[in-house]
Amino acid sequence: MKMNKKLIILLAVTFLMMGCKDLITPQIENNRQLEQSYNPNDARFPYGLILNGYDRIPTSSWSFDDVATDDAVSNDKSNAYLKVATGQWTSNFNPLDRWTGCFAAIQYMNLMLEQVDKVTWTQDSAVANLFAMRVKGEAYGLRALFYYYLLKAHAGVGENGDVLGVPIILHSQAVGDNFNLPRASFKDCIKQIYSDIDSAEQLLPLDYQDISDNSQIPSKYGSITIEEYNRALGKAMSGLFSGRVAMAIKAKSALLAASPAFSAAGASSWADAANDAAAIIDLNGGVNGLAANGLTWYTNASEIAGLADGQNPPEILWRTNYGESNNLESDNFPPTLNGKGRLDPTQNLVDAFPMSNGYPISNTTSGYSASDPYANRDPRLSTFILFNGGEAGVNNSVINTAVDGSTNDALNKTETSTRTGYYLRKLLRQDVNLSSTSTTTQRHYKPLIRYTEIYLIYAEAANEAWGPLGTGGHSYSAYDVIKAIRQRAGIGLNNGDAYLESIKGDKDAMRTLIRNERRLELCFEGFRFWDLRRWQAPLTETAKGVSITNNNNYSYINVENRVYQNYMQYGPIPYSETLKFNALIQNKGW
Repeated sequence: MKMNKKLIILLAVTFLMMGCKDLITPQIENNRQLEQSYNPNDARFPYGLILNGYDRIPTSSWSFDDVATDDAVSNDKSNAYLKVATGQWTSNFNPLDRWTGCFAAIQYMNLMLEQVDKVTWTQDSAVANLFAMRVKGEAYGLRALFYYYLLKAHAGVGENGDVLGVPIILHSQAVGDNFNLPRASFKDCIKQIYSDIDSAEQLLPLDYQDISDNSQIPSKYGSITIEEYNRALGKAMSGLFSGRVAMAIKAKSALLAASPAFSAAGASSWADAANDAAAIIDLNGGVNGLAANGLTWYTNASEIAGLADGQNPPEILWRTNYGESNNLESDNFPPTLNGKGRLDPTQNLVDAFPMSNGYPISNTTSGYSASDPYANRDPRLSTFILFNGGEAGVNNSVINTAVDGSTNDALNKTETSTRTGYYLRKLLRQDVNLSSTSTTTQRHYKPLIRYTEIYLIYAEAANEAWGPLGTGGHSYSAYDVIKAIRQRAGIGLNNGDAYLESIKGDKDAMRTLIRNERRLELCFEGFRFWDLRRWQAPLTETAKGVSITNNNNYSYINVENRVYQNYMQYGPIPYSETLKFNALIQNKGW
């Protein structure tokens, strides 16, 4: 947490589409004194404080911490999450750590909030005031975001049973300050997140859009012109932290606080989380606003090709910038497509996909056949996971994962072969070619928040607060949301989703279904590990795979044991921090 007052600001930040040329052109000399921030002719350096925040968002790149769960394994024996899952997770080996990066970002946000009113953002006083309001709003919002990630990773229960958060630091720290700070309660941390979110919403526009009429200018910005508004808060700023993003972070925080792992703190209720999510869903057109092509956001080629100026497809609330690459495909395509097959989905996850009629495969009326296990399944299975006989790549190559297969795609054939009988398909552009003679790239981006996540937050929280059919005063229920999500996936189209109808009055059965839908819809996007822990669900389910011989003999195999202790429902405070600062109480068990 300790930062010197002389800051090394790296302004060559490529994160997000920040179109305001007044603010972000990098300086040649980046080693500068903080007092130089007040130069009326150069506002680019102080905005670098904000850029440092964006650059530290921990989910701005793919981590694939699914490998630490029952959803995936890796054939890379050095994978850090493999080590976490197999018993090597300690307070001084924690690949899931958020402490250093998030507190560094908070330091920058605190500095920005202290300096923002001293900066002459531009010579036009009206526009300068709008810039200052926006920058304050960004700083408050990003600070809330980083506290949310700190709570996910490091909140927990101390030896005395108190639900603890992290130190709350609302000013920049300098040499001579007291760094030996105690952890605040989890409840107080959530209150601080809400306070920062409220401040962000008061300052930021809902979305960054160019306006064409004075009536579109919110009253909080005073008497300004259309041109002044568009210069500071218009479309060119798309991709920055907005009022809509602030609403989403509040909903995510409320869900975390209401979940079983943290509910004893009394920081938020299920109704709070449902209401916060509903506020966003209403802005998105209600249940009917669920994007029809949201399942395949990563491969909607024409939609992705049309991305510009930070604008979002209908499924995406907030995202990173796009870039041309083939890194995901190189890491995860099967060997015969010149990939490394790094992330292998498990049989556990495959079994979680229902039949196309909506019934779980364990249900006796589902029609599941153990001798033809991929027939008549949820269409999401073949969309997200590459199984034996599936097609992949630009030439729709048939992939054989059977143990007696003749290619390197076969089970455990080489170090880049699948360990489970499955390869990843989700997130990958099948129009990427990794051939050494005709290698191609395609445009990719990473969602920071998808609307489907918000709908699932509502479904989970509304079911807990009001039951499957209760609405809490809204125009839709948990049942309505889950029905729409399953219909979009192609579930139960021929039978009216009879299974969903059979459980719509059963809160416990609906909870199980909602959690499973969340598992499927958000698989490989970095949710499963954190969800299991906030639900206080078992982390120790053995990762399984399938061994196929003669193309039709299926036997299920244990691939990798999951070695977790009960106290690992909460992550540790970094060991190095507890050594330096005796005021920091470690979570119980670590």
